[in-house]
Amino acid sequence: MAVPPTKEALLRLYSSSLRASRTFSSYNFREYFVRRTKSTFHEIQNESDPAKLSAFYNEQVKELAVIKRSAIVNQLYGGWRLVVEGLKDKPEAQLERSDS
Repeated sequence: MAVPPTKEALLRLYSSSLRASRTFSSYNFREYFVRRTKSTFHEIQNESDPAKLSAFYNEQVKELAVIKRSAIVNQLYGGWRLVVEGLKDKPEAQLERSDS
């Protein structure tokens, strides 16, 4: 019988996955992996079967390693920042444009 991971272990894995997803330099990749992480963990939220929880946990640990490696590669070869990122990160940029 598989020993299920604790709620704390799942929450730590969830936060680590979100943190790793947010390190992508490319906006589209970053938003995709954040959404994917949230939806994946939301699906398993009410699961109580120990075998399914253990399998899910092991799979997500492997997935976290893949996300971390992919984020590093994305940071190395990241492109230009998108317009959406500039406005989202700097609200004062909108004020400067409206004053002109």
